[in-house]
Amino acid sequence: MAGFVAGQRYISEPEPELGLGTVVSVGSFQVGIRFLASGEERLYASDTIVLKRARFRVGEKVSNREGESFKVDQVEEREGLLYYSGEDLSFCEDVLSDSTSFSSPHDRLLGGRSDPGEVFDLRYKTLRTQSELRRSPMRGFTGGRVDLIPHQMYILHEVSSRQSPRVLLSDEVGLGKTIEACLILQRLRAVGKAERILILVPESLVHQWFVELLRRFNLWFSIYDEGRCRAAEKSSPGENPFLDGQMILCSVDFLANSEVRSEQAIEAGWDLVVVDEAHHLEWTPEKSSSEYELVEALGQKSPGLLLLTATPTQLGLEGHFARLRLLDPNRYSDFEGFQAESEGFESVARIAGKIVDEEGLSSSDHEALKLIFDKDLTGLEKRLADFEKGKRGGKDVLLRALLDEHGTGRVVFRNSRANMTGFPKRMYCPAPLNAGEDSKALLNRLAREFEAEYRGEESDIR
Repeated sequence: MAGFVAGQRYISEPEPELGLGTVVSVGSFQVGIRFLASGEERLYASDTIVLKRARFRVGEKVSNREGESFKVDQVEEREGLLYYSGEDLSFCEDVLSDSTSFSSPHDRLLGGRSDPGEVFDLRYKTLRTQSELRRSPMRGFTGGRVDLIPHQMYILHEVSSRQSPRVLLSDEVGLGKTIEACLILQRLRAVGKAERILILVPESLVHQWFVELLRRFNLWFSIYDEGRCRAAEKSSPGENPFLDGQMILCSVDFLANSEVRSEQAIEAGWDLVVVDEAHHLEWTPEKSSSEYELVEALGQKSPGLLLLTATPTQLGLEGHFARLRLLDPNRYSDFEGFQAESEGFESVARIAGKIVDEEGLSSSDHEALKLIFDKDLTGLEKRLADFEKGKRGGKDVLLRALLDEHGTGRVVFRNSRANMTGFPKRMYCPAPLNAGEDSKALLNRLAREFEAEYRGEESDIR
């Protein structure tokens, strides 16, 4: 850049926050610029491209260091310096206010300070890519240190696409329930559906969950116990300690055994509550455990609830109903009614299997479907006709409708190794342990424990 004259005004395009600079020295290869607004003085190469001459046009407003301002009516250049005139005032550019800003898009456009076309193209491509990522069905599912398998992708998409997911994840041991739950909450966080998350697990699994969340998904959860709560209350007396963190991990026993802490956790409010080993939540029509009552109260105030268990029917139909009741208390309010409804689950599964395999439906199947769709027989006839004619999409439409009408079709997700492919067969490899001289005593003690558990008695043999 040539033609520098002492008194000329320039701005630094990479650093517009420096303000309006004044040329104070001109050398053969360097030019000195003083930025009074920021107290800086810089030396630039004479051929630099980062300096831009400050030129105001007719109609723009200018002001000097004394605070006088006017709208420019005329611009003249004398001996390399610009003189601005208007409204009975006139002054040289060397007295322009040093804090004049040129950083707004409007000022930059009027001042002729535009970026190269390549910069615009880069911004456009960046914003377009960002938009595509936001609309991607994989948003929130990538970045984790995990290798997903097909059945997990279906569950993740199905559950996380709901506005308020309330489901029971009951895959068999080893099929990735924990990973599914972590990816679901990561997806909900990414799309803004869940900010406050509470994870309740057995005491023995607290640190295992913490490590998995951090190592695999880079999610930092705060572990809460009595010591943590007391420390929070000491630093902020009268405040709810559960409001200090957005993502909290704690033992379900810790909350269930403390009325004060459970009330604080419930009052704190959550977008999503995750409960691992949900089959330990005991309930009968006559009474329920403190752990069950805790999760029930949290579920009533939280829009999202994920229950994890590998054995959904371990405690029989009553235990299964207890967990469904947590997810949708209005739908599952009567155990006897649920018992009657569950008697038809086998026929529903059989019909669904025929639809998946695109087999013909018998007259008895049609009658069973009429009982299921008793409130929408017209819609059933149309879906059946489309399916039997082989119309494109007819099978999926009929299956989705059957899922909506089926008792637990949209609430319970369970995959078993028997129905999955690609898993290595488990090999039984017993490892004998030498108990020494105490082996007989240990076996007798173990037998008494099993006997007490089988009879439903409280065993004090420990």
